[in-house]
Amino acid sequence: MVQKLKQKVMDGKEITKEEAMTLAEADLDELCQAADEIRKHFCGNVFDICSCINVKGGKCSEDCKFCPQSCFNDKVEVKPHTLIGSDQMLEEAAYMAQKGVVRCDLVSSGRRLPKDDVRKIVQDIERIRKETGIAVCCSFGLLDQEDCEMLRKAGITRLHNNLESSRTFFTGVCSSHSTDDKMATLRAARATGLTLCSGCLINLGESMEDRIELALMERELGVKSIPVNVLNPIKDSPFEDRKPMTNEEFCRTVAVFRFLLPDASIRLAAGRIYLADHGKRALSSGANAAITGDFLMTGGMSIDSDMAMAKELGYEPGLWK
Repeated sequence: MVQKLKQKVMDGKEITKEEAMTLAEADLDELCQAADEIRKHFCGNVFDICSCINVKGGKCSEDCKFCPQSCFNDKVEVKPHTLIGSDQMLEEAAYMAQKGVVRCDLVSSGRRLPKDDVRKIVQDIERIRKETGIAVCCSFGLLDQEDCEMLRKAGITRLHNNLESSRTFFTGVCSSHSTDDKMATLRAARATGLTLCSGCLINLGESMEDRIELALMERELGVKSIPVNVLNPIKDSPFEDRKPMTNEEFCRTVAVFRFLLPDASIRLAAGRIYLADHGKRALSSGANAAITGDFLMTGGMSIDSDMAMAKELGYEPGLWK
């Protein structure tokens, strides 16, 4: 079945949910090898590596149960922040570019970045593009088409908003916004000509079926960058007792995603520091991209270590899709 579905994907056809579910029980080594072959066929050896700039952190009005900044997790102390300065933003972007990172992702906490802040940050994006040449993406919450158009004109090429999980499972994780709210933001971005980055957070207790349904929503939307985040259990949160994810389960998830999203950047993201090999095997199981460095409230891998890992596996840094 693995070989049959691999050939179907390589012939340019889409596999179904039912077919993807059979991969959840397939031999792992065969599955990972086949996913890697699909990756090479559609994407070559390009390693699309990006890093985040926290432009505005702080406590968030949304009640996502997994997030330390969320109002749901009121026992976690988080200091409020204002929009960081233009010089700091440029300095961080320049450092990333000098290290070989091909994209920087400007990230804020909260339901959405206020429109006044969007207008302010437009000038910063123009400056980053002009002075560093690095590609710029944004993750500013639930934006509308007017916001996306302003950001596109400033020079961003991609908008990020994680769907996190299947529509059904997400209702038990967050009640202050919905999958439809997130999809509306992604559709607004696509309507302005931006490419889309939208991924998942796994190991919340969701099933493989939930992950596959998430990947199918991404496919429907035309998402070309899928960050695969692993839960960082937060003390006093509903997920504090979740057992760490195994390398094997992570690689199986990545491999199944490759079958469903053959020409996308499947991106190692937050939480992989808790994996025994920090995601290395996943880069031979269908993954071909990474978010490097630290995240809003979670530590990550260093740029140098990620670059070395990619080089060892035969990848070359570059922009994909």
